Amino acid sequence: MAEHLFDGFDPVSSKQWKQQIQYELKGANYNDTLVWESPEGIKVKPFYHNDDLDVKFATKENTTPFEILQNIYVHDVALSNKRALESLKRGAESIRFTIQNENVAITDLMQNLPVKNTRYFFYLPFLSIDFVKNSNAYALKNNIDCIIQIDSIGQLVKDGNWFGNLNKDFEELNNIAENTSLPFLTINAGTYQNAGANMVQQLAYTLAHVNEYFNRIPKINHPITIEIAVGTNYFFEIAKIRAMRLLFNTLAKAYNHTFDCHIVVTPTKRNKTLYDYNVNMLRTTTECISAVLGGADSITNLPYDALYHKDNEFGDRISRNQLLILKHESYFDKVSNPADGSYYIESLTEQLAEKSLLLFKDIEANSGFITQLIEGKIQKKIGESAAKEQELFDSGKEILLGTNKYHNKNDRMKHDLELFPFVKQNPRKTLITPIIEKRLAEKLEQERLSQEV
Repeated sequence: MAEHLFDGFDPVSSKQWKQQIQYELKGANYNDTLVWESPEGIKVKPFYHNDDLDVKFATKENTTPFEILQNIYVHDVALSNKRALESLKRGAESIRFTIQNENVAITDLMQNLPVKNTRYFFYLPFLSIDFVKNSNAYALKNNIDCIIQIDSIGQLVKDGNWFGNLNKDFEELNNIAENTSLPFLTINAGTYQNAGANMVQQLAYTLAHVNEYFNRIPKINHPITIEIAVGTNYFFEIAKIRAMRLLFNTLAKAYNHTFDCHIVVTPTKRNKTLYDYNVNMLRTTTECISAVLGGADSITNLPYDALYHKDNEFGDRISRNQLLILKHESYFDKVSNPADGSYYIESLTEQLAEKSLLLFKDIEANSGFITQLIEGKIQKKIGESAAKEQELFDSGKEILLGTNKYHNKNDRMKHDLELFPFVKQNPRKTLITPIIEKRLAEKLEQERLSQEV
């Protein structure tokens, strides 16, 4: 019979722990001294105990280890095919092609790529029934595990306009739903995080985003992909991913949707920096660990130089190797749902889920997500959260090492910029005000660049 390690000790209740802590504080107030509040209004205690937990939340029933996903933007089909082959040889386990237009020949793009134990994503920044049908036929004929990624609402959120218009987009999406066997719906939730939404907003807006699809597309007979961006608030990000799965499955049951979501996680851009860019590797490492512990199905890392360099082999290799080390040298592929049973994480998961569900219900009671986007209410709320976080960064209360603290005055970046690393101003006519992704360090970096000789 197995021996329990702590059976020889008397149990200590939550009340006893708190009494002892209060004694050690020597008169200082427990709540004022040790309890802090997150931007989401969650009070974080100094310790957690099983007395405090009534419910235990699981991450996912399917405990298959996460897949290492490699992003490839298709500018040249032959080069993209070659890069996919190289990435798979070097440790990638799935490939996501971002296909710029419907003229790309899938047969050429997929030439000689392995089929067994490899999943392929086709991310489409356009809406084409014919392209999806052709991709579906090719995948079925060649027995390819393939996921199409289309997000009309995400297009509206980020661009300010639909692909066509609301009615036309959903007419085409319903046509796709009836004529393809491939999963095709994606929720680009990373936009909310990268624009500065707090975690409750991210979860609630993602859930409302999903709900619009459930309402407007009756026949969703495939898993839905949810793209999540994670920051460096380590335990909160673990809980956020777990809460997202819980909320999705709760909503899906109401529509008799029996598929679990497929969660793809990538590190946020919001806290990444142009100067002292190697620190980005430390940030993405902790963010990827949060993704693993939170139960992500696929993880695609962000190269340390993604802000200012075009796609390059070295940046891709380093970012991929970070995931390979986590999976095969840190043994994250050997443990199922490792965050289960952590009182702190379980408590955060419960609180994030509850607060997000309340906000979601409020959105639905006030005409729904798309209407609130058109009215500008969602943009306003995200803008308010982003401004609060920006103020913390500008005042030095939120620290990005190497940027607003301990920065190297001798760093020079002006001549290394292959990409424009700031928000681009492109005035044009849009249906709604788009939700703009913006990094915390942009203003400070622009000032430093202007002072370089």
